[in-house]
Amino acid sequence: MQNRSETFLAYVILAVAPLFFSTNVVFGRAAQDIEPFTLAALRWGLTAIILLAATRRHWPVMRTAFRANIALLFTAGFLGMWICGGAVYLALKYTTATNGTLIYTIPPVIIVVIEFLWRGRPIALREMAGILLAFAGVLAIVLKGDPGAIFRLDFNPGDLVFVLAAISWAVYSVLLKSKSLAHLSTVPLLAMVATAGATTLIPFAAAEFAMTGNFPSTARQWWIIAGIVVLASIISFSTFQYGVKILGPSIAGIFLYLLPPCGIGLAWLFLGEQLLPFHFAGMAMILGGVIIATLPVAALRRRTRPV
Repeated sequence: MQNRSETFLAYVILAVAPLFFSTNVVFGRAAQDIEPFTLAALRWGLTAIILLAATRRHWPVMRTAFRANIALLFTAGFLGMWICGGAVYLALKYTTATNGTLIYTIPPVIIVVIEFLWRGRPIALREMAGILLAFAGVLAIVLKGDPGAIFRLDFNPGDLVFVLAAISWAVYSVLLKSKSLAHLSTVPLLAMVATAGATTLIPFAAAEFAMTGNFPSTARQWWIIAGIVVLASIISFSTFQYGVKILGPSIAGIFLYLLPPCGIGLAWLFLGEQLLPFHFAGMAMILGGVIIATLPVAALRRRTRPV
């Protein structure tokens, strides 16, 4: 049984976890002089090395699980690290960290749709309303508040890649719930997925180097890489997992609703990005839709219970 100080610490840690998660998009936007798949390969390669070292005592179980689930793990690595890594860093050369952060908030509602299509999980009316509202928010951002853009096909390619990445992350999240992986602890599982993801990225990073000759060489570039590995990968994951362990996944998941304001705040503070009316409208609709669709029913009842 947790004592009050441990519970309070978990709430504090969860409150700052979205800040660490949000640094990935900001670092990626700042790393314009690093090739995108090189950046992703270094991020997940270094993260995999650190996590593999930290899970050494689990290696026998991990080896058996890896052999039994190699196709599943490489699919997850491609979705979670190749598309949501290299492709996202490529997208950030065309769009802003603000747009990317907002669009990247919708995976929870996409997961509801995937579980309906894949596993036949019924969608409640409340969830459907949240899904529609969240997707309307994404449209507001992709169209920059101009509905006519959809008829002119005037889209930012970076925003479209972020939509693909959001869908990819949702599928990745569902894959990790597979029964064949259920016996694995979270850190060993992430170590294996990071290893598979880094493996899918390395050939593309090598191709980038062969074509451009570019490889991180300055102190600034390596500070960005270190920030992505330490803050956006290891610390963000560790803080969230600690919250899950102490308070449970339902409460921990609610704190991820802080991702949009954290990401936008960092983009404004460190990158000088502008906040336009369609950003505020999109954020309100996406955040509102995600909360409506995914907030546990018990929590909603507590909120609406008369006092």
